[in-house]
Order: sequence, then structure tokens, then C-alpha cells
Amino acid sequence: MLSRAASTARATLLAVGAGLALAPAAAAWQDEGRLPPAVEARVTAIPGVIAAGEEWELVWGGSDNADGIVGTPDGGLLFAQEQPSRIGKLDVNGQRTTYLENTNGAGSVSIDTEGNLLAVLRTCTDPGRPETLGPCEEPTKVAVLAPERKILADSFQNGEALGRLNDLVADSNGGAYFTSGGAYYVNRDGIVSTVADDIRANGIILSPDERVLYVTNRGAIVAFDRRSDGSVANRRNFAMLRDDGSGDGMAVDGAGRLYVTADYAVQVFSSGGEFLGSIPTPRRAISVAFSGPEKKTLYIVGSGAQGPDRQDLVTAAGVRNNAKSIYRISMIADGYQGRPK
Repeated sequence: MLSRAASTARATLLAVGAGLALAPAAAAWQDEGRLPPAVEARVTAIPGVIAAGEEWELVWGGSDNADGIVGTPDGGLLFAQEQPSRIGKLDVNGQRTTYLENTNGAGSVSIDTEGNLLAVLRTCTDPGRPETLGPCEEPTKVAVLAPERKILADSFQNGEALGRLNDLVADSNGGAYFTSGGAYYVNRDGIVSTVADDIRANGIILSPDERVLYVTNRGAIVAFDRRSDGSVANRRNFAMLRDDGSGDGMAVDGAGRLYVTADYAVQVFSSGGEFLGSIPTPRRAISVAFSGPEKKTLYIVGSGAQGPDRQDLVTAAGVRNNAKSIYRISMIADGYQGRPK
């Protein structure tokens, strides 16, 4: 008889091979200090997007978390590491350096058209925070971290806290859209407005021309028309994720196609909302971005990582496992990272 771990891994392999998005329940694995295992990811062609047979390359893995990735103009990649309160960088050769330290729990990053690095600062709201440290009393924030540090907002206009922040995307007006349960916007003057507070938002991204804002809402992608002042209108369901997937991170390419992480795949949609296909991933994908030479490399962050012994990193039962892996794959499509002024 197969062990529970082996049985689950085998079932997941079969599901991915069949093009399904079945995956082990994360909560059950987390209770045991483990995360769902890596699986075989067989890539089939999506015309104009990716060629059949392309393979994911592991470029980084560790126990210190990785999330909220964004490509850099030099072809590198920035990734937020909330618990050690730093931002790491991978260059085009996959070499890791520390880009910023003392980030106050930055959990997702974005670069605007002027080269400013924006982030959501989760401060001490990590759900794995030991109770012995007492309650978290420092508010979360949306901030500019580089080249100079500036807090854009640490509360809503009524004074309420922003909550545990998730993702963000900077716009070309010095502001940013962010998610925290719902979806919101903060302008360059720090004024926070509501995009939608009746959805379960996670990933958020702008179209290449910044005329459309996309937000995940569990198994749906919601679209809004964006006005020049950052406000939105004409809310609508843009697309539904396949295989009962729940959307997480998002990216767009130069043709306006949308890439959404959902379980063990990146699902791809046309600018008109047509489902184009899925790119299977070796781990449960949580964040996605284009970078590399000519922006023809797609990066993902996957849950879980292996140690030097090539075994998945495990924590003690009940201790949150923040292990993550970063993979990349060659694309036909080229990514989009910001409309120049």
C-alpha cells in the first residue's frame, strides 16, 4: 500500500497529466509542517504563447518565503520575503543577491513607470507569528521602498486599518491598486478608495494600456474600466478559471493576454477573455511575472522547496512552512512590464 504522501503525489501527477487542476489540500499538509509535493509538468503548445515540450528550470528555493514577484528592466527578478523582511533579486543567470533589507514585512512588489519600487508592507501580521510576541499593533502599509522610502497609506479614509495586505500593481500616476480581502486604490497623495469590497480578491494587474484593471475573485476574474484619475467603472466578469481553480497571482504580456496562477498551472486568457490553455507547473503556483532577455521568460513562485538532501523542507507540526521555489520557462510571448511615459 502506498503511503499517504506517495498516494497524494501520484494522484496529483495523474491529474496534471490529464490537464486537471487537482491538488492536495494545503491546510492538511500545513498542519503536518509539509507542503504539497513537486510534480511532473508536461507542457503542451499554446499558439503564440509557449511551445510544446518547454521545461521549467528551478532557479531558487529556500525556507524564507518568496512572493509578489516582478521583473526588473535588466532582465532580473525581485521577490518579496516577508518573514526575514527583505527583497531578494535573481539576475538573468539565476544568481541571487539581497536587493533591500528591513522592508517591514514587504509581501508583494511592483515597479512603476518612473522606476519606483512599491510594496505592500505586512508588518507583524504573519499568521505564523508566535503568540508569545503578543498582538500585532503596527498597521500594515502601502509604500514606496526605492529609490526613497515613503508611506502612501496605512489606513482607509475612515481611519480603519488596511488589514493583511496581499498583492499590488503600480500605475503610471504614482499610485497603486492593492488587495486586502477586497480591491482598493491609493493615489500618490495617499487617498485610498474602494474598487470592490464585496469580492474575495487576491491577484491584481493592469492591462498594458492601463485602461482595464483585472482582479481575481476566487474562480472568476473581474474586470473594470479604469479612468485616468484611477477610479473604475463598468465592473464585469472577464473570465472563469478552469478546473475549479482559484486565482492567485497575475501577469500580462505584450499582446494583452492574461496569465493567472491557479493550483498547479498558469491559465492563459486572451485580451477578450477567451481561455487559451494552461501551462502546468511543477509546484502550486502563487505568483507569476515576465522578465529575462526581451521579456521572453516566465517566472513563477511555487509552494514548497527542497533542501540539500533533495527532500522537501519540513517544519515541526503546527509551525507554518514558508518554503518556496522559483522556476522559469522560455516563452514565445513576450511580457509587458509598464507603459513608458
